Amino acid sequence: MKSIQIRIKNQVGLHARPATLFVQMAQQHEADITVSYEGKTVNAKSMLGLLSLGVSKDSIITIAANGSGEELALSSLTTLIENNFGE
Repeated sequence: MKSIQIRIKNQVGLHARPATLFVQMAQQHEADITVSYEGKTVNAKSMLGLLSLGVSKDSIITIAANGSGEELALSSLTTLIENNFGE
């Protein structure tokens, strides 16, 4: 299992559009992926789960991946976040 902590920099945090892109990217990977924020952990492939975290701008989340392709999964999701979800 590998994990990273990363800051959400886009203006509105993980609202519907960036959350959708995040979930779509997570679903492309075989690894089990979770997102943790303020003591709550959800499946990164679940839109409702991700939105339920209420992640706002400048929040730091932890993304963990376990299984086949875990490093690639973390790399892809990190790139998506660092590019502000294309916004």
